Amino acid sequence: MTPASTRPLDDVKIVDFSNMLMAPYATQVLGDLGADVIKVEAPGGDPVRNIGPFRNPGMGAIFLNCNRSKRSIVLDAKTADGLDALMALIEAADVLVYNRRPSVMTRLGLSYETCAAINPKLIYAGLFGYGEDGPYAGKPAFDDLIQGAVAVPWLAHMADGREPAYAPTAIVDRGVALWAVGQINAALYHQLRTGEGQRIDLPMFEMMASFVLADHMAGETFVPPLGSPGYPRMLNPDRKPYATQDGYICVMPYTDAHWRAFSRALNGERDFENDPRYASMSTRTENIHAIYADLAELLATRPTAEWVALFDAADVPAMPLHTLESLMADPHLAATEFFTAIDHPSEGRICDMAHPTTWSATQPGASCPAPRLGEHSAEVLGELGYDGEKISALMLAGVTAEP
Repeated sequence: MTPASTRPLDDVKIVDFSNMLMAPYATQVLGDLGADVIKVEAPGGDPVRNIGPFRNPGMGAIFLNCNRSKRSIVLDAKTADGLDALMALIEAADVLVYNRRPSVMTRLGLSYETCAAINPKLIYAGLFGYGEDGPYAGKPAFDDLIQGAVAVPWLAHMADGREPAYAPTAIVDRGVALWAVGQINAALYHQLRTGEGQRIDLPMFEMMASFVLADHMAGETFVPPLGSPGYPRMLNPDRKPYATQDGYICVMPYTDAHWRAFSRALNGERDFENDPRYASMSTRTENIHAIYADLAELLATRPTAEWVALFDAADVPAMPLHTLESLMADPHLAATEFFTAIDHPSEGRICDMAHPTTWSATQPGASCPAPRLGEHSAEVLGELGYDGEKISALMLAGVTAEP
């Protein structure tokens, strides 16, 4: 674990009033960057705690992988004492991150106006489904729903005619979370310069619409339109891992230089340099279906390792296709010590993933593994000035709890 005194967000205090995946992933990254993240959980805990596999109930694999570098306190914010303690946390915080709908926050007594009144420098960051100014405001949202709302499953159908399908990983939750990290850090810079806090709404629908349409707005970019939406290269049915003699390879000769280098490496087997379809980015885009089909036919003629060696020598981007199992055994990840076996206080030996950026001076990294439910309840309440007798009374009343 990384010493807390050497990271870029040292002394930043974040109240993480969120659950599930999206906002907790954002606050984990902020925690790795050095922030003191206090995860506030209802008495039943974050539902993701119970997604298996797990050694002990409430400590499932996904929870462990998006809640490190945090402390956990249990507070029943629907009680007066629980809300008082939460407001005390917010009063001392730099950032509040939440993923409830704004109407729910208001109903709980946690609107921006209420929070800003007790802490004017607070950055009040909400990750929820839809912007508050449109007809979808207040609708519930999850990753799958937003994928559908921004046409991700339809793109799969456009590419090869398959039934519309969700991406089998949480691209919305992870994507919006990483966007939130950047927005919150920018707000922290503004706070540092001016002392001012502010409300930041991070709606999943609008963010992912910009994510998808940056590639696929195409002709609709222009007024009047110069064509229909959709980026032909990405919607090509042959844009996929290519079958080789013994497996699959992922390769992307993209620039003019890539295609020239590929042609020369083939020693006359294919002459891309003198084929007008390959002459430029524009001509390749116009002929992308034929080009990818030809590439698929060619790549089936040799084993994967032979192709990887050829592409590496030609400096053409290529990688063999991993399975989840082979990814865990990847030699590059091993060499960079991406995976580390650590001892979790309650879960025993677990595999931890490194923070994936490298800094020359203030290296981010995990400060602690994911906490047990309420592991730090007494500790955090003590920091707020609650004495032992008061903490015991709150525990007896079910307002807070510890493992």
